[in-house]
Amino acid sequence: MLSSQKKHSVVSARRGKPALPALEASSALAMPVDKFHDYCGVFAIYGHSDAARLAHLGLYALQHRGQESAGIAVSDGVNVVCHKGMGYVNEVFNAETLKNLSGHLAIGHTRYSTSGDTDLRNAQPLTVSCQKGQVALAHNGNLVNASAIRRELESKGDIFQTTSDTEVILHFFARSRQTGIPESLADALDRVEGAYSLVALFKDSVYGIRDPRGFRPLCLGRLDDAYVLASETCAFDLIDAAYLRDIEPGEMVILDRRGVTSLRFAPPAQAAQCIFEHVYFSRPDSLVFGRSVQESREMLGRLLAREHPVEADCVVPVPDSGVPAATGFAEESGISLKLGLIRNHYVGRTFIEPTQANRDLGVKLKLNPVRSLLAGKRVVLVDDSLIRGTTSRKIVRIVRDAGAKEVHMRISCPPTISPCFYGIDTPTRQELIAATHSVEEIRQYIEADTLGYLSLEGLRQAVQDQQGRYCLACYTASYPTTIQEPLIALRHRA
Repeated sequence: MLSSQKKHSVVSARRGKPALPALEASSALAMPVDKFHDYCGVFAIYGHSDAARLAHLGLYALQHRGQESAGIAVSDGVNVVCHKGMGYVNEVFNAETLKNLSGHLAIGHTRYSTSGDTDLRNAQPLTVSCQKGQVALAHNGNLVNASAIRRELESKGDIFQTTSDTEVILHFFARSRQTGIPESLADALDRVEGAYSLVALFKDSVYGIRDPRGFRPLCLGRLDDAYVLASETCAFDLIDAAYLRDIEPGEMVILDRRGVTSLRFAPPAQAAQCIFEHVYFSRPDSLVFGRSVQESREMLGRLLAREHPVEADCVVPVPDSGVPAATGFAEESGISLKLGLIRNHYVGRTFIEPTQANRDLGVKLKLNPVRSLLAGKRVVLVDDSLIRGTTSRKIVRIVRDAGAKEVHMRISCPPTISPCFYGIDTPTRQELIAATHSVEEIRQYIEADTLGYLSLEGLRQAVQDQQGRYCLACYTASYPTTIQEPLIALRHRA
């Protein structure tokens, strides 16, 4: 089952409309409760004597994709060994644990739970032994038919060790009547639907697999005589690997002593690459879907400035994810870019006591205004998204309290009106403020002087999506797959 999020109380004077969200009574740990949460990152390497250490470095580079748990599985050609735990990569691994992970092939995973509970049993890679040998599997994405499959398998006597949707793939793999590993994997994947970029480890090979629609990124690189796979190319940069290409939708690559073998395990399908990789999730220094994330985000800001111009004294990004779009907005508009909000990167998991006096402290711990830059100024705040509206409202208040004369909010994507079922931990439809309220009502709620969202056409132009290869369901409610009823009930509650 998809993980639930904290529900926020709502208050509104309007009648006949869902209420606008109130400011939270508490703001625990991370600042961006008003953001989509990251999902997962995967990494793999074949053919290097220090595979576990390189996988560890790769996970460091992919930490932004999941901060809940991390794990590495490694093989020496005979046995598969796995170590995983809850927390950040540096909390799970140290010199001693890495010393015990010897081998020349490895896979790694860093997780944020979009499906399944938050506990150690769901940390990945998942490992099993079956008649086909030992296998470790790491998954980025979400299967839309996992709940129905799980009920079916449990009725036949299968026992599940986790609540993660990833485990159903392992069950089908073990059950497959095919004898070969590639054929058994293809057989298993034929039974599931949704988003998956997978890395799988066997005793003498590594597999990289991308679903037929290509929802999630997965790329191939080379480090001397070794081959690597990763969710983003920033992981290659850290270990000095060269980016070769993306794994194609519906492609299975095998890394073994023969080098790289490419197989097509599924027929072509309409592409549905996640647009939010370019809007928010991926690191700006990555190539994702073959395109520079930094270039996409700067273009988002440029087009936003064209669509929603405003007379102002400075453009201020909401750090850190709003910086590239704000740069593009400033360059296009000719308005000076000022770092008027400073983010504290060392707050970590600080818990804020749920008292009235500390209501806004969660955001204040993360962001502090530079009063000398904001006082008396007309400020354009640029952010990458506005989900519930609660954090945006707090940030607007922070800027006003610092003395800003006007605060204009600009969002470098269209209004988010629909939940995601493909691996992003989104709120219910009721909690998506744009799903039930107009732009003017949202502007009033966040207390900005003006509010402007980038259009859907501008978004597609920014990522050069002339062929309709991106999934835009969070902005259009038009889903590329059939969504099962239990998921609809969970995410579309009104």
